[in-house]
Amino acid sequence: MADPRRTELGAFLRSRRERLDRAALGLPPGSRGRTTGLRREEVSVESGVSMTWYTWLEQGRDIHPSRQVLLAVADALRLTDAERRYALGLAGYAPPRPARVDEAPAHLQRLMDALPHPAYALAPDWGMAGWNTAYERLYPRIAAVARGERNLLWLVFTDPYVRTLLDDWDVTSRRFLAEFRAEVGRATEPQAAQLVRALIEASPEFRAGWESYDIGGFESRERVFHLPDGTVETFEHHQLRPSDRPDLQVVLYTPLPGR
Repeated sequence: MADPRRTELGAFLRSRRERLDRAALGLPPGSRGRTTGLRREEVSVESGVSMTWYTWLEQGRDIHPSRQVLLAVADALRLTDAERRYALGLAGYAPPRPARVDEAPAHLQRLMDALPHPAYALAPDWGMAGWNTAYERLYPRIAAVARGERNLLWLVFTDPYVRTLLDDWDVTSRRFLAEFRAEVGRATEPQAAQLVRALIEASPEFRAGWESYDIGGFESRERVFHLPDGTVETFEHHQLRPSDRPDLQVVLYTPLPGR
């Protein structure tokens, strides 16, 4: 039986190879005048990795590439830092995923409760492990969502309320998906794989985004929310990881000056 990590790594490398702009890399058009996508042999030459070895990587063969080999391929494919971490993680060069967390520890919940602005805690699988009262004003039904569905990615792609709440749902949902894939979504752990399968069935937008293999790390940015009473709230959101619980992330919203 094929190792899902190797299969995922191969599909990811192929997707990155096929998206590259040949002209931007100083290469002539490919066969039939194609302007995007490198050939496998071109990746082989640029990375110094044998054609056979690179082909086996894309095919998900039972091989064990070194970190040095993967970084050489990453250079050839112009991978971003987040994409490099993703590829290394699939090849086993990353710590194992933490255990499941259903509820934020009491001290972390007290921290969020003390904050005047919206905040929530995400478990390693992006389950909503805790939130404060200010966050419930943005998303009043959070406490009523069944525990099995209380996952940020699931809610973003399946809850109509969230779609109307977010000012730029199309952009934000894709960014969340890219961040999820970078942090969690190697989709080879049973929990992540189950969530991905369910979302592929439930959301055409998720399915299209998943197939694009976008990878991106978290970036603080402006967020705009449209509440049912017509109020528009604007925040800047940030991510913090408690030093005593690095498996959890706290996302908090702070008001922007003059807003």
